Amino acid sequence: MATEGVVVAKDFAGADMMATFKEIYSKLKEEILQDPIFEFTDESLHWIDRIVDYNVLGGKCNRGFFVIDSYKIFKGVDVLSKEDTFLACTLGWCLEWFQAYFNVHDDIMNNSQTRRGRPCWFRVPKPYYVDLIDLFTEIEFKTASGKMLDLITTHEGEMDLTKYNVTIHHHIAQYKTAYCSLYLPVACALLLAGENLDNFRNVKNILIEMGTHYQVQDDYLDCFGDPKSTGKIGTDIEKYKCSWLVVQALEHADENQKSILFENYGKPYPACVGKVKDLYKELNLEEMFHEHERKSYNKLITDIEAQPNKHVQNVLKSVLHKIYKRNM
Repeated sequence: MATEGVVVAKDFAGADMMATFKEIYSKLKEEILQDPIFEFTDESLHWIDRIVDYNVLGGKCNRGFFVIDSYKIFKGVDVLSKEDTFLACTLGWCLEWFQAYFNVHDDIMNNSQTRRGRPCWFRVPKPYYVDLIDLFTEIEFKTASGKMLDLITTHEGEMDLTKYNVTIHHHIAQYKTAYCSLYLPVACALLLAGENLDNFRNVKNILIEMGTHYQVQDDYLDCFGDPKSTGKIGTDIEKYKCSWLVVQALEHADENQKSILFENYGKPYPACVGKVKDLYKELNLEEMFHEHERKSYNKLITDIEAQPNKHVQNVLKSVLHKIYKRNM
């Protein structure tokens, strides 16, 4: 964090220190809002800006000043350097942020009405807050369930490819990927726009279907994708994953081809992986995937254009075109 321009405090109990303390608060908050780790929307930036100011500011800041004053005494100086002032104020604000977090929790647990002369944060009108909590809770449960299904299908019991089929793969893709990756972002946008999700069940179904195909693409790219584009080397074959490719291979292979699959799938040896990939090519699974992708796209476009709301159509087409024929 930069320290340029920070005013050196002259009096820890006076106006100069409070001004410095507030100046550093603004710097810290700005760094949070500009953090490149997450691409905030305008709405989410406004939300975070508001929740931090509402709950962190307004107190006496005793905890923060205890840090600064104590550090000054330990250092044995009357005036801290710019660097030390910045570090002490930063830690002081960490305490203030920490306390604000507990204040919000305490107010909820105690069913309080006010905090610092204003309504408690959980009582401030937030039209879609509860809906967002419900949505994230639902998607968290479904995604975790999908990952559990993926895990136990792959690792529990004997390595038996006969338990892999289209239905099992569809359930894994739907719950592990579709809800979180495709439905959740659009559902959040609908709530931000003041809509009721119950009125968009058809939209949800389309997004789940889109998300299921998204997982099929992942399975295909794991085997046939270019690592320079995907950013990783696929390991579904070695890890015995219930992927779309192995399910299709089981459906279309003859007995001799199945024996090759049973002997080599799930073994972490390059020769075994190579035999499985050769079999996939022999079964024309690349061509089969491209045909599947084409049919999925056409069906999705038909379903999307059947939606009465033009804005909904545009959103769904925007999402579809972002994932169609992707290579990463």
